[in-house]
Amino acid sequence: MPVTAYRHAPALMADDTRAELSGLLDGIDGLLQRLEQAGETWSRWIDAVDADYRTSARNLAHYWAMRGVDLRDLQQRLAAFGLSSLGRSEPHVEATLRLVRSAVAAMIEDSWCPPPPCAVGAEESRAVLDRRTVELLGAAPPGRSTRIMVTLPSEAATNPQLVHRLVERGMNVARINCAHDDPDAWRAMAQHVRAAAEQTSRSCLIAMDLAGPKLRTGPIQPGPRVVKLRPHRDDLGHVVAPARAWLTSQSSPAPPPETGMVTLPVPTEWLARRTNTDVLALYDTRGAKRTLLTSQRGAGGIVVSTDKTAYVASGTVLRVYGADDAAEVGPLPQHELSLVLRPGDTLRLTRDCSPVAPEPAGTASIGCTLAAVFGHARVGEKVFFDDGRIGGDIVAVDPDAVEVRIGRAAPEGAKLRAAKGINLPDTALPVPALTDKDIDDLRTVAEIADVVQMSFVQHPSDVVRLHDELGRLGGDGVGVVLKIETRRAFERLPRLLLTAMRRPRVGVMIARGDLAVEVGYQRLAEVQEETLWLCEAAHLPVIWATQVLEQMSKSGLPSRAEISDAAMGERAECVMLNKGPHIDDAVVVLDDILTRMADHHYKKTALLSQLHSWYLDPAAADVP
Repeated sequence: MPVTAYRHAPALMADDTRAELSGLLDGIDGLLQRLEQAGETWSRWIDAVDADYRTSARNLAHYWAMRGVDLRDLQQRLAAFGLSSLGRSEPHVEATLRLVRSAVAAMIEDSWCPPPPCAVGAEESRAVLDRRTVELLGAAPPGRSTRIMVTLPSEAATNPQLVHRLVERGMNVARINCAHDDPDAWRAMAQHVRAAAEQTSRSCLIAMDLAGPKLRTGPIQPGPRVVKLRPHRDDLGHVVAPARAWLTSQSSPAPPPETGMVTLPVPTEWLARRTNTDVLALYDTRGAKRTLLTSQRGAGGIVVSTDKTAYVASGTVLRVYGADDAAEVGPLPQHELSLVLRPGDTLRLTRDCSPVAPEPAGTASIGCTLAAVFGHARVGEKVFFDDGRIGGDIVAVDPDAVEVRIGRAAPEGAKLRAAKGINLPDTALPVPALTDKDIDDLRTVAEIADVVQMSFVQHPSDVVRLHDELGRLGGDGVGVVLKIETRRAFERLPRLLLTAMRRPRVGVMIARGDLAVEVGYQRLAEVQEETLWLCEAAHLPVIWATQVLEQMSKSGLPSRAEISDAAMGERAECVMLNKGPHIDDAVVVLDDILTRMADHHYKKTALLSQLHSWYLDPAAADVP
């Protein structure tokens, strides 16, 4: 068809096509009207945010308004005309709608009339998000835009080489968990991070994670001070690798040469006399005679091995064959006991947090660290333990105890240990997100951290209090990340974001562990998706957290599923790894995944770069 024919298309347009396009205009105009109403509805919240966030706050309100209706029919009708289906409108809602409206009007009237300029368009929105990400999480590393956050283990306080390796391999943000260690250890970790960043000429910021009011199980009476040495056997019971242990000085112990190796403390002078050819004899806790062969002396100790299972306790006597030279094994860690729970069992949660002893099958009790539970829990509400591995329903409540009928547990029994998390997703607990310990910890946060991560935030007042405490301590320059890990936090997310935006440097962490328990594993995918959308509408950076490459960090070998999960994290501005014996390797693998994915996606948009995955071999060019 000649070009001139297109100019007169309206005269040739079928009535039903014109009616359909007019209907699209009406639909878009209805959405634009909703946007205007949303600006008025949220005006007090929008006016309260920092001036730099005002446009973003308005766009957040616009996105909330647009998603308040079912858009699927409108999307399909727009797509039928080759127009935007609004699926990438999060960061620039009004601009997208006005552009689409102009396109529909041009099809009807054969005349292009550009829409009026909006406060934020596609390019501006991306620039704003990029800038805020840099301000909160530091400069983007070469080759990828998604940062890597790593939770530092306690060892990082005394092992600067570990921190240096993590920075060198790709860590961009070091996370210090205030639920563990103490301020002196945190300061040492921070010093090592700063030094490593300077030595490697890389950016690595420090994020400190407040513990918050997390409910936990109370203590359980410890078991005996005993360790088990067990050789590895094949299916026929033959030993394929002996059990190995590390003899080290009782007064100045050295770490074993292998992760997870059993450590036996012994007197320093006796250890100094040992050689690689010594044979040690002992009677274990069962009275069984065992021998230990010395095989490898290292810095601060010596490795011993045995082909037979042995239970070694504090006070076990080690004798040297052929010499009158014996020593006792020093204090060993007390064996951690647990409650074993099966479906149908009753567990009694008590206000009293005294150590409990494991009880017979079917009945058990354990303390609960948060007293508010006993005044607000109700019969019929659900309770979950240990990241949802164990769960049940409340069947009885009194002022000092809550009885839970276990419904979720392994048929053979699930172990519940001390200090494990408790989730009550149905229970409204009037507990502030900042505990007294958190407020004490904020002094150190204000001193050494670039970012503070607020745990278990549930109400805008929690955010206001954090802002006030930071201001009181001179921490106005510390960035704030809201950890979304409860159902109520997700349900109040727009208000939480708008409250956090009252001061600069704001971000969000999707803490998928507790969140999955709170909303249900079936809903986790949609909840994390909706959180990503809302934060993109507010132009706020997101941290994708919990169990990313967890198996790899622990064992050194990733699962197929977690590789895909890590790749999905590229849609966030930062991905968090938890500590583990193979965390170095996990950082390298995550860096490689995120670098590869950076060429394929930005948020939800596929980037159509040239593909090099397939080629035609001329030698095999003939069709068979």
